[in-house]
Amino acid sequence: MLDLTPDELLGRAKALDLPAQHHIDGTDEPGGGAAFAVVSPRDGQLLTQVADAGQAEVDHAVAAARRAFDSGPWPRLAPAERGRILLRMAELLEAHREELALTITLETGKPITEAYAIELRAAITTFRWYGQLADKLTDESPHTASDALALVTREPTGVVGAVVPWNFPLTLAGWKVAPALAAGCTVVLKPSESSPLSALLLGRIGTEAGLPPGVLNVVTGDGPTAGRAIGLHPDVDVLAFTGSTAVGRHFLRYSADSNLKRVWLELGGKSPNIILPDAPDLDRAAATAAWGIFFNQGEMCTAPSRLLVHSSIAERVTDAVVRRAEELRIGDPLDPATEMGALVGEAHLERVRGHIATGREQGARLRTGGERALPESGGSYLQPTVFDRVDPGMRLAREEIFGPVLSVLAFDDLQEAVRLANATEYGLAAGLWTSDLSTAHQVSRALKAGTVWVNCYEEGDLTVPFGGMKQSGNGRDKSAHAIDKYTELKTTWIQL
Repeated sequence: MLDLTPDELLGRAKALDLPAQHHIDGTDEPGGGAAFAVVSPRDGQLLTQVADAGQAEVDHAVAAARRAFDSGPWPRLAPAERGRILLRMAELLEAHREELALTITLETGKPITEAYAIELRAAITTFRWYGQLADKLTDESPHTASDALALVTREPTGVVGAVVPWNFPLTLAGWKVAPALAAGCTVVLKPSESSPLSALLLGRIGTEAGLPPGVLNVVTGDGPTAGRAIGLHPDVDVLAFTGSTAVGRHFLRYSADSNLKRVWLELGGKSPNIILPDAPDLDRAAATAAWGIFFNQGEMCTAPSRLLVHSSIAERVTDAVVRRAEELRIGDPLDPATEMGALVGEAHLERVRGHIATGREQGARLRTGGERALPESGGSYLQPTVFDRVDPGMRLAREEIFGPVLSVLAFDDLQEAVRLANATEYGLAAGLWTSDLSTAHQVSRALKAGTVWVNCYEEGDLTVPFGGMKQSGNGRDKSAHAIDKYTELKTTWIQL
């Protein structure tokens, strides 16, 4: 697909049959008639009107999931059979890869190359990995007294409410849905109102793959209504959320005000990326720093938005990042040559521009960018932006911007670098560039972050867990550890 011209891709995009209804109990349902507009950030044009869930629609979806868990076949299937259906979902994601990639590009503004080659690859791999894991999970039989038998069994928790954001709509949905299904749970998925279309397609794919009715339900709507209804629902046993720290607090309150459901949160970040003078390749470190902050338009919770550079190399590294920023090709996300597409929408673009204005007002030096790009397109484009001479107390250094805005801070010694890196309420990820093995181990342990990348950034696979510390959340997505969120341990003691 990526060898097509932009006009050919646009033609295929216009021919898409975009979904518009909730997917509940194995079928598409229109809900109560209310709808909201889905606008493409690539050109500001209306894509479609999508069903807007209220309390009644959420109740219907949760009831379907409850029924499927309490009396349906899914939790009672042999794990290998559940795995087979997840593998079939992976196959269907691959079969619909072009349609899904185009849909994601239209609703989020990310370049088609990234939607097809990165997002879809991640989603396919996730369902395949958990499909293969499903029958590898084992119970325990601890050694105990000779006149007793102890069993520790892992049982599915029940109905899972999964609320996911727009920046990686299928990847992050997969990180919740796939392990929950592998464990034997049923799911009510609510995507962001900015990116509901790919999630609705995922619901259809699950049904086509053989999920029994009610096992995977998708309801579309906003956070204050549909998200709140899921968070407060007494028949939802587990809530898994990825998004802002502010909204994560709401879900904790919803749990306290309802049934004390378990709440697993993957929240914001203000990730430091530390480059030491002994980095094995300063040019590669600078190029990776630029890629990390500008990839996906900077709309990533793990984005290395604070570049901490030793003062002896700060100018060289910053100059290299600035050059790369100015080389990036900003353009129509349906053009395979585009390297940076549109931010998700006008409201978000204006929020990011507000941070840039504040950075200027507070005295940081704007090295490049900072302005709206491609205004004639009607889309939500922003120039990649780099500030240096950033003070640790500035908002640029403290607040998550969630856009292509880099803050460069200089330090003079390793202790100062660690102190600056940890001087944030967040603890999601961090990067470190050094040739010294002892430094790599010592600093990695000192950094308060759920993931530390050494001499790389954003690397890894499904075998390793992902999640944060401090106000970046709790629990882990990815790997076998994700199963812990969707299972209960039961002890059975049998006196012989």
